[in-house]
Amino acid sequence: MGMVTFVDETTAGSRGDGWGLEIAEERLALRELIRRRVCHEVAEYQSKRPEVFRGLVQPEGAERTLDGYALRTPRRIDPEKQTELALRAFERNGFLVLVGNRQITELDEEMDLPLGVEVTFLKLVALVGG
Repeated sequence: MGMVTFVDETTAGSRGDGWGLEIAEERLALRELIRRRVCHEVAEYQSKRPEVFRGLVQPEGAERTLDGYALRTPRRIDPEKQTELALRAFERNGFLVLVGNRQITELDEEMDLPLGVEVTFLKLVALVGG
C-alpha cells in the first residue's frame, strides 16, 4: 500500500497544499483514480459539513467561491454524480492530469503509482480576451 499525493494547480499559477490518499494498487486506470479521489472528497465533506466543498469539480447547484464551492442549500453530495461530473470535465479538457512528470491523456489508461508519487490536477483557466 502506498500514499499518493494529490495536488491541484491552475494555469494561472496557483498551487494547493496537496493531500494524501492511500492506494493499495501499484497500477490503476485514471478513471478509477479520479473516482477514488472524488469519493474521498465527498466523504470528507459529508462527515464535517464545512461551509464550502473543496473538491475537484463544482457540484450541481453550488456557487464558486475563492476557496471552493458553496452549496446554496446545505445537502448531501452524491459521490457517483460528482464522479460523473469530474469524468466529463476531464473529457472536455477542464483539467489535465500529471502523474509524476507524465501526462495521462485517456481515462482508461493505466499508470504506475510508485510509493509517494505526486498526481497533479492542472485546472485550465480561460485567459482574459482569449
